[in-house]
This record gives sequence, C-alpha cells and structure tokens, in this order.
Amino acid sequence: MNSICQPSQLPRGAYAFDQFKTEDFREAFRLAIEEKRREVEVIIASPEAPTFANTILALERSGALLEWVSGSFYNLLHAEATDELMQISQEVSPELSALSSFITLSEPLFERIRQVWETRESLQLDAEDLRLLERCYEGFSESGAQLPAEEKERLREVKRELSELSLTFGQNNLKDQQRFRLFVDDSAAVEGLPHSTLAVARELAEKEGKGEGWLFTLSAPSYFPFMQHCPSSTLRQKMYLAKMAVGAAGDAYDNRELIRRLANLRLELAQLLGSKSFAEKVLARRMAGSTTAVYGLLDELLEAYKPVAEKELAAVANFAREAGAALPLQPWDWSYWAERYKQAFYELDEEELRPYFELSRVSDAIFSLATRLYGIRFTERTDLPVYHSDVHTYEVHDADGSYLGLLYTDFFPREGKQSGAWMNNLQEQYHTAEGEDHRPHIVLVMNFTQPTADRPALLTPGEVRTFLHEFGHSLHGMLSTCRHGSLSGTNVVRDFVELPSQLMENWLDEREWLQSFAVHYQTGEALPEVLMERMERARHFLVGYAACRQLSFGYLDMAWHTITEPLAEGLDTKTFEDTAWQKAQLLPATPAPCQMSTSFGHIFSGGYAAGYYGYKWAEVLDADAFAAFQEEGIFSTATAERFRREVLSQGDRRDAEDLYQSFRGKKATIDALLRRDGIER
Repeated sequence: MNSICQPSQLPRGAYAFDQFKTEDFREAFRLAIEEKRREVEVIIASPEAPTFANTILALERSGALLEWVSGSFYNLLHAEATDELMQISQEVSPELSALSSFITLSEPLFERIRQVWETRESLQLDAEDLRLLERCYEGFSESGAQLPAEEKERLREVKRELSELSLTFGQNNLKDQQRFRLFVDDSAAVEGLPHSTLAVARELAEKEGKGEGWLFTLSAPSYFPFMQHCPSSTLRQKMYLAKMAVGAAGDAYDNRELIRRLANLRLELAQLLGSKSFAEKVLARRMAGSTTAVYGLLDELLEAYKPVAEKELAAVANFAREAGAALPLQPWDWSYWAERYKQAFYELDEEELRPYFELSRVSDAIFSLATRLYGIRFTERTDLPVYHSDVHTYEVHDADGSYLGLLYTDFFPREGKQSGAWMNNLQEQYHTAEGEDHRPHIVLVMNFTQPTADRPALLTPGEVRTFLHEFGHSLHGMLSTCRHGSLSGTNVVRDFVELPSQLMENWLDEREWLQSFAVHYQTGEALPEVLMERMERARHFLVGYAACRQLSFGYLDMAWHTITEPLAEGLDTKTFEDTAWQKAQLLPATPAPCQMSTSFGHIFSGGYAAGYYGYKWAEVLDADAFAAFQEEGIFSTATAERFRREVLSQGDRRDAEDLYQSFRGKKATIDALLRRDGIER
C-alpha cells in the first residue's frame, strides 16, 4: 500500500514521516487528485436541488486525501528538499492546476452555488455557515466560471503556467543560494566574527575538505554575522554581491525572464477576470481594499520615517569617515559600520547577548509566555516520527486540559532547506462531518545559529524576535475554533494575517519578560542590568532605516503588480527595480546584475504578490493592539482572553476590520506605531 495514503495509526493522527517513501508521492498525488475530482463530479451531477449541505458543505469537505498529501509534501519540499521532491513538484503542478481549473471554471457547479447564494436569506444559516457560503460564492463568481469557452481555456493555461513558474522560481533560488561558498584561510580577515559563526564555518570547511580555514554560505546565520563583523570590505563585497545576484547570474538558475513572465501572466489573469491590474484584483478582498489605500499607507509612513533614516545614515557615515572609511558607504559596508556605531555609542554588541539566549531556554520562555497569557501548555512528545532529527514535536493543551494540536519546531539551516522562517499548517483545524473538532498540526521552520561541538545554540535578540513572530502565527492556528477549514486559523486576508505574529514580537522589548528567562547558559547569571539598559537605549537604533527598507519592498511589490500593460521582452529588471523603490532607498544602488526581485520569494513564490505591504499594514495594527496590553498590563489575562476570543479563535468568520475593532474598540491609526518607534511628527 502507498506509504503516504495510509490512514494514520499514530496518536493524534500524526504523519508517519519515518514510513514515507519519496517515490510514493507521485502515486499519492494521482490518487488524491482523482478522488477530489470524483467528489466534485458527484456534486455537479447531483439530481437533487442545490442546498447548502449538498453543494457548499460537500465542496468544503471534498479533497481530504489531497489535503493530507499536500500538507506533508509541501513542507518537505521547503524544509527537506531533494532533487526527486523538486521533480515531483514540477510533475504534479500542472495536474493540480488542471484540477483547480476544472472546479473553479465549472459552469454547472457555479450555477448550483449561485442558486444557494440567491436563497441564502431563507436558509436560516448561522453566521459561520453564511460566511462560508459568501466566500464560496465570491470565489467562484470572480474565478471566471462564466467566461466564454476560449477565455476559459486561456485562463486554464495561465493558471497552469503561473503554478509551474512559481515553483521553478523557488527552486532556482534554493539551488543558486546553496551552491555559493566563500572560503577564507586568513585569520586576520575573520577577526572579530562571532565565535559561533566561526565554529560553524570551521566545521563546514572540514566537512567539505577545505582544510584549515572557514567556509561561509549565504544562509542567514552565516551571511548576516559576516556582513556585520568581517573587517575586510573586499570580502564583504564578495558576499554581498553573491547574495544580491541570486537568481540573476545568467545561468540555468536565472530568474530575470521568469519574473517578467510571472508579472505578465498575473496581469493577464486579472484582466481576463475583469480587473485592470493584478493588484486591483487581489486588493478588492483585502483590508486595504485598493491600490490607493496601499500607496497612501506606504507614503504616509515614508514621510514620517525617511527624515529619521537620513539622519541615521548621516550619523553612521560620519562615524565611518572618522574611522577612515571612504564615503559614500557602499551597501556591503553599511551593516559593518552600523554595527561599529552601535557598539561605540550604545555599547551594545548583540554577540555579547547571545550567551543569555540559549535556544532551549528561549523556547521554554516563549511557551511559558503563551501559558501565562492564554493558559495553554506544551508537552514534548518524543514518540512521534519527524522528518529530520532537528525537529521536535509538542502536544498542546488548553487550560482545561483539552487537546489543541501538535506543534513541530525545526530550527536550523541545512542542505535542501529554504532560507528564512515560516509557519505552515500540516493539517488544518476543522469539524468533521461527524462533528469532531479536528485539531491542527503546525510546523515552525526557522534558520537559527546552529549549536557547535562546544556550545549549544545561542540566539541573538533578532533571532528571538523571529521565533516570537512565527510562534504568533502558530497561536493563530492552534487557537482556532472554526467549523470550516477554509475559514480557520491563518486563512485570513493577507494584510491581517501578520497581526498575531507581529504582536508577539513586542514582548521582547519588555524588561519584565526578559528577566523571567534570560540567564547566562554557563553561569546561570541573570542578564545584567547594564545590558538591559543598553538594549533599551538601542531600541530605536536605525528604526528609520529599517522602516524605509521594509517600505521599499512594498513599493517594489506594488510596481510589479500594478502594471496595466505587459512588460516587454528584454526588460531590464534591474532598472525596473531601481525605479520602483527609488524614493525609499538610502544607500547607493548596487551594480548590475545585483537586484532583489530575482530572489524575492515572498512575492514570486510565497503568496505575497501585491501583499507585501501587509507587513506594514499589520504593524500599524500590532502597535495599536499592544498598546491595549500596555494600558491593561502586558500579562493581562483579560486582555489576552479578549484577543483570543475576538481575533485568534475567529479565523475568517468575519471581516478583519470587524474582528480588530471588536478587540480594540476602535479603528487603528499609525499613532501607536510612531510612539513605539520614538517618531515625532
């Protein structure tokens, strides 16, 4: 029997990762796609008049096997990729696209949905069932089911090609980034780099047979400390140019033509469905609602933060000049001199803080924070199979002892793992046909600094912040109480989904929480008062620069997705990018072929197309939401319970603005964000 399609015999319905055979995914997808198609065909062919139960609910519950197979496969593809998994993903992509088109472009299916929709007022549906009907009707009515036959055929082709190109983009990124190595055998050239970074680089050099020296990669735990601490501008330049040329090296992994095609295909899809641009199409169902609102927020924030950023840049540049650096500072010199400035004026070196943030203690502290706020508890399970030895599994229970879900954590970089950090649902939360509450299985994937032979994994505050962020997403998934999977957990509009994650980051800046766990991993000494004071003084360091950098990504994303005419062949993607984000840029432009678009996975393979602004949109919300905790107590269980009840448990039951105002009692403005960042206007 297929190793993947077998029903789980494990506790909590966990995946038997240790039994999975990679080659079985081909058959598993074929069987799952066939089953989903049959289930939908039964709905379409039903001789009974369409009802909520036999059409909307039946469609919602179809495809259980496909959800099961996809949940495990796509996590493995991003966290434990092999050439065979990548090949399978390319093979099944057109089949999945064809299935999607078969469903969403079916006129008889849409007719059944339409009939249910038009009788909704007489159906006596509760609020969640009505929301499901609304989302189903909207999705189908805007998907092209009523297009002429030839336009439907073109839409099918566009969706198929988009799916394939997005996969190729991500795989090119992974392969291009992971092939780069910088070997250094001059100890003077690495003087000042963190012990943990050097230890990992030394172990990698030995593993790959380079002999005495250090081998650096483009993974976050290697790249960022290198750029901050390597004293050689020449070596920093090599690393920077390699990082910024990912996907633009002019070889088999080049993404430049691919991103032009992706942008054009998204435009064509939007125009086939009646919108002027892709951004106009997707924003119609987001909190922002329009490109005007998105640009309004980006411009308002840029106006507030850019003057601050320019002062920051000037201060660091003057410091660097006095230390002998040539001006203007080049992009590969910025992190190095900013770090020197921070150490000189704030007396704060994040590497000095690492010993106080040992990973297991950080993990316990974050879990304990959730216990303190929401009453939930985490118990590690070592009896459930995992897909890699780095992965840990936890069973999560509510304050009353009821089961909430499984949480998997996967912390360290390795070959075959995408860079960055993310949360995925391996299995969604929903109610079965029998009324059982199927609880979610969630995975947190990150790329933290690894342990070495003589040290456990020690994190920087920035890595702790990343952990808090992704953990916030997991809370959104675990505390969901929806009946319908397509509405549950993080299945909310893109510019709202970052609220729970970004809210959690705020506790890192709270002394009372830090004092509860930050102790030296060897001596047990509490994080010294002097270091906490320095952290507080440095809280607003480069806040303007960081905001402008994030805003520049939003402008770039919008530029690719607000086009109303196809981009011409031979497009200079570097020039396009430089123009798109120019007003938010502070440092000199990088030389060609360096550019971000060719490795901008969020928008070209990660689902954030015309949605990257959502990080700033949600940041406005999270600052305003945390102000409620500050007003009522940062560990206020009453405030936390209100946030859980009105936001975390709700999924997409109601509009995001309604959910937010139910929690906060008012609409959010940028004022709380500016106050938090020390910005006056």
